[in-house]
Amino acid sequence: MLLWRRLCSGLLLPVLLALLLVVPKPALAASGGRMGGGSFRSSPMPRSYGGGGYGGNYGGGGYSRGYGGGGIGFPFLVPLFGFGGGGLFGFLILMAVVGLVTNALRGGGGGGGGGRGALVSGQAGPMATYRPDGPVAIAQLQVGLLATARDLQQDLRGLAASADTSSNAGLQRVLQDTTLALLRHPDQWVYASVEVGQVPFAAAESTFNRLSMTERSKLSREVTSNVGGQKLEDRPGLAGNADAVSDYIAVTLLVASRSRLTLKPLKADEDLRESLRLLGSLSSTELVALEVIWQPEGAGEVLSTEELLTAYPNLQHL
Repeated sequence: MLLWRRLCSGLLLPVLLALLLVVPKPALAASGGRMGGGSFRSSPMPRSYGGGGYGGNYGGGGYSRGYGGGGIGFPFLVPLFGFGGGGLFGFLILMAVVGLVTNALRGGGGGGGGGRGALVSGQAGPMATYRPDGPVAIAQLQVGLLATARDLQQDLRGLAASADTSSNAGLQRVLQDTTLALLRHPDQWVYASVEVGQVPFAAAESTFNRLSMTERSKLSREVTSNVGGQKLEDRPGLAGNADAVSDYIAVTLLVASRSRLTLKPLKADEDLRESLRLLGSLSSTELVALEVIWQPEGAGEVLSTEELLTAYPNLQHL
């Protein structure tokens, strides 16, 4: 165990240095809008999962099956990278788990307990049940649409003005209405990407927050905002549709779920349609946290092709 602690401590600095090299500098292309909220407090899982638990061949990624005993108590391993083939999303998830492992080793977490998210003692097999603070799936879906879909901006702006983001039921409505708004503009879809990761409950909130901060840093400012029931109401007249010469509108969905999310890589319109339907069908009991971030949002602003692909390098042409 002492050797493991030294090894982890020795690896921490190189990983942090690598983060500085890998993370791209934010491209302040345009202002944007944001809505969402959620809570990572422990609460009962909505149901049990079969097949030996979370993780086996999850979403096409290289997950290990859950285990409950021995070691430092981690129930599974996340893939190092998401579907994007090595993007920032996967790296941030890796960083969260590295931090969790380091903290556990420094705290002497070498007991035989199952730890957070492990299988309940004495249960295994097809009907294994997870503890309330079991693994959390986090998905990031991004869509680049032609700016002719300006009514999408109006839909998102109107939803931010009316939504209750302080409750799970309200957040579920935001998720459903946002996915429906995107589904109604298939002719404007040009680029898209999706990445999925699964993290221990203890690392879920920090991972989600890192991803949120990364996406928010791409905005020059937040003109429209409704997060956790708190609305921006002191910036009248700033919000508006993109300029007529704007090329694109970018929308990002960050979703944390208690149920696993089997989203396929987005290679065609039908793949994006299926992913939107799956995310939009999540129940309020499954939804842990949600962020919807879009740009441009300022009146007369422009998001060019170069700005879009610089700010969202994982986007793939559909």
